[in-house]
Amino acid sequence: MAANKTKPTATSVTAFVNALAEPAKRADAKALIGLMKTATGEAARMWGPSIIGFGTHHYKYESGREGDTVLVGFSARKPAMVLYGAMESENAESLLAKLGKHSTGKGCLYIKKLSDVDCEVLKELIVGSVAARKALKTHA
Repeated sequence: MAANKTKPTATSVTAFVNALAEPAKRADAKALIGLMKTATGEAARMWGPSIIGFGTHHYKYESGREGDTVLVGFSARKPAMVLYGAMESENAESLLAKLGKHSTGKGCLYIKKLSDVDCEVLKELIVGSVAARKALKTHA
């Protein structure tokens, strides 16, 4: 079975964020770092070349594939901020309905800019998802 390609790296999160070309993306990235750090109690760490992650989450699929990924994290992509592990709380659907302008796909939440969403709702969504992920019991 193939190993995960996206793993923690020693790359500086600060250097990565400071290298983002758009000032608005840098500001949004810094705000998301603060929000996710508060939600997880974990420090930010680069995963692969472009994901800023907080904590780790072990997963195991019915197929037998398993591995570790971010507990919660994001990537500052050109078209949108992509949030990972942020839609797993019991009330995610109702929170997403109140969030504001966003889209979703394959377990990811896409936000073009933080000013498009209600940041208090986003915080509640992330905190709930972190709690849900931490409560999961995986069996290796």
